[in-house]
Amino acid sequence: MGTCQNDLKVLSLLFVVLCNCKMYGPASAIVKRMISDGNNSGFEILSAVDGCFRESDEFACKGLVFNMLIDGYSKIGLLDEAVDLFSCDTGCEFVPSLFSCNALLRDLLKGKKMELFWKVWAKMNKMNAGGFEFDVYSYTTVIDAYFKVRNAEEGKRLFSEMGEKGCRPNVATYNVVIGGLCRVGFVDEAVELKNSMVEKGLVPDSYTYVNLIYGFSAAKRLGDVRLVLSELIGKGLKLDTVAYYALIDGFVKQGDVEEAFRVKDELVASGNQIDLVIYNTLLKGFCKSGKMEKAREVLNEIIRMGIEPNSRTYTSLIQGYCRMRKMVSAFELLDEMKKKNLVPSVFTYGVIIDGLCHCGDLRQINAILGEMITRGLKPNAIIYTNLVSTYFKKNKLQEAGKLVERMRREGITPDVSCFNSLIIGLCKAKRMDEARIYLVEMLRRGLKPNIHSFRAFILGYCMAGEMQTAGRFFNEMLNSGLVPNDVIYTSIVDGYCKEGNIAEAISTFRCMLARGILPEVQTYSVLINGLSKKLELREALGIFLELLEKGLVPDVDTYNSLITSFCKICDVDKAFQLYEEMCEKGVEPNTLTYNVLIDGFCKAGDLTEPFQLFDEMTKRGVPLDGSVYNALLSGCCKEEKLEQALELFRDMLEKGLASTLSFNTLIEFLCISNKLQEAHQLLDAMLEEQVNPNHDTYTTLINQYCKVQNMEKAKQLFLEMQQRNLKPATITYRSLLNGYNRMGNRSEVFVVFEEMLGKGIEPDNFTYYVMIDAHCKEGNVMEALKLKDLIFDKRVMDYAAKVLECMASFGWVSNSISLADIVKGENSGVDLDESKDLMKQTA
Repeated sequence: MGTCQNDLKVLSLLFVVLCNCKMYGPASAIVKRMISDGNNSGFEILSAVDGCFRESDEFACKGLVFNMLIDGYSKIGLLDEAVDLFSCDTGCEFVPSLFSCNALLRDLLKGKKMELFWKVWAKMNKMNAGGFEFDVYSYTTVIDAYFKVRNAEEGKRLFSEMGEKGCRPNVATYNVVIGGLCRVGFVDEAVELKNSMVEKGLVPDSYTYVNLIYGFSAAKRLGDVRLVLSELIGKGLKLDTVAYYALIDGFVKQGDVEEAFRVKDELVASGNQIDLVIYNTLLKGFCKSGKMEKAREVLNEIIRMGIEPNSRTYTSLIQGYCRMRKMVSAFELLDEMKKKNLVPSVFTYGVIIDGLCHCGDLRQINAILGEMITRGLKPNAIIYTNLVSTYFKKNKLQEAGKLVERMRREGITPDVSCFNSLIIGLCKAKRMDEARIYLVEMLRRGLKPNIHSFRAFILGYCMAGEMQTAGRFFNEMLNSGLVPNDVIYTSIVDGYCKEGNIAEAISTFRCMLARGILPEVQTYSVLINGLSKKLELREALGIFLELLEKGLVPDVDTYNSLITSFCKICDVDKAFQLYEEMCEKGVEPNTLTYNVLIDGFCKAGDLTEPFQLFDEMTKRGVPLDGSVYNALLSGCCKEEKLEQALELFRDMLEKGLASTLSFNTLIEFLCISNKLQEAHQLLDAMLEEQVNPNHDTYTTLINQYCKVQNMEKAKQLFLEMQQRNLKPATITYRSLLNGYNRMGNRSEVFVVFEEMLGKGIEPDNFTYYVMIDAHCKEGNVMEALKLKDLIFDKRVMDYAAKVLECMASFGWVSNSISLADIVKGENSGVDLDESKDLMKQTA
């Protein structure tokens, strides 16, 4: 039932009388009744109270009444009305007391009503200009407010002003400033303030130290945390649960969970109760560091202490197992969680999906995603981004695109990270045009590409060999104010090296140095490899020395590039010197290192060093592959060491390393050594070992059978190779033709030659000489002369082609004119006969 104006007047009078009689309890009850009624505004109540004072001069409690009205509104949470009353300008001569102002500020700060807070503070400053003085509580509350809105500069300014105006800060003030500085990361400044506080005769309390513990914990400076803790204990102060939590949280964030656990035990020993917040903090720390057994112990202790685990408890454990890819344990916990009627959150499902994404289990991912949606939970942008990334890794590009469309339908805007997953996946798949479509959409949505976006395009175009486009993206990245890292520079350097553009590669490398970006070993290695492949070894060694001067240790790839190139130019001594140097530096040689060196020494005719390297390779446990054996086998054959070659070959067969090249090397050596039967047996062994013979295998044997005039065997092998879909080449036909000719079987010579021409195989000069000889011996002089002219014309055309190429390079003829054009008289206006004469003269 509401109160009428008469009731309000009666209540106002009663309120004033009670205040005047110092009966503040009943007076407060009257205020509460007037406010709770709801029919009268604060202005109406204030006017009614003011009327009481105007009607009688006996009341001397005007300020107190005003304060109690403001306080009445504050106490029941009507802070907006309290501020309206405080700020009103009705002509009533009511002035709030400093105590009332401070109380209102405190309530507003506590209620996070910052806009109202600053409104009250502004009025207080106006009052201050009229002689209204602030006390330590006023300053402390406002300083606290400044730090809570992270305006540290204003907080510090007001703290200084406070001292200048003769208001001495107390311990609470110092604690507020120290706590504020710690929250914004100025922990060293906070320590200086604590020392200043001591110098001024104030004694820091446990809150002072707790603030510092929080600050150092947040900064992950646990050494300083221990020093503060030691000082606190030395002062005889005790930590409360809040302080212990700060310590535990700090140690967990630093990764020192064992120390955090020790602090927990200390907290228990001091008789304090541990809540689930502290247990969850410890549990999360153990899970993050992969100590799942310890995390389980914490869970068991929680249950033993009669505390009910919550969703956060289980989610931390699930996340720990997911990080370790122990998905069975993660799902067991999810089931346990459901049995306890704890509802998995979006974050819980997100953690499981992330784990499954790392395992690449698409079937389980779809199942858990379906369960999540059935429970009415929508996947967020993070979950979708993980899914998109996983689909790309699995080369399911179409499905990834569908996920993005689904995101759009559900109103989830893909963020930069999600677009990057799409772009990176497409760039890796070399689908650059599609990647650019997503880049355009990303820009259309107002999202700015970051360094990962540009890196994907630059790496993609470098891999595709499109260095001009890669360069455009690189320049665009620079224009966006992004600083390329060493990975991006290395990709560009590598791209130019693969393109053979060493000058541009070096220019990019120098640009990288000029920008102050320190290259890693990988960058140097890529450049050295590019220079080495071009056999620009002086420059390569120069870059290599730069690498050493920077204090970097070359990796095995760097050394391999140089060793390979020195072996190519037959400088095996320099190559071996580099090998010894890498071993001294602790760089482990790999299979390629030994392969290149062994091959180099074998080609140089030195078999001693290769076998020593082979033994060393075995001792070091470096994997032996067919290439190493083939290099040794080739060396043994070259030096006519048959027994060593056969021993190596048997070893290769036992280890399953014998390849077509291995068989061919030994077959050729046996043929040269006139051991044709053994060579043919190797062909049979090849087939038994399921090693496929190739063109060289058959041609070597055919050639040798032709030399010993066993044309039946040669013909048999010739037919066999064709049955295996191996096409005979010029050299194969040449061997047969020469063999038949030497045996005087001219008819077979002419048949084989016609077959050769019919298959479109171009005879070489030696083949023509064999045919000329055969025709001459058969008395076919005219045919022999025709072949002689063919040889001459062929040689003329070969020479002429070279001359034409030179003429074009000097600009004497157009690049578009071919030799055929000139000979045919096309594009040149020269007739055929003149062209032929010209070519002959030129040649």
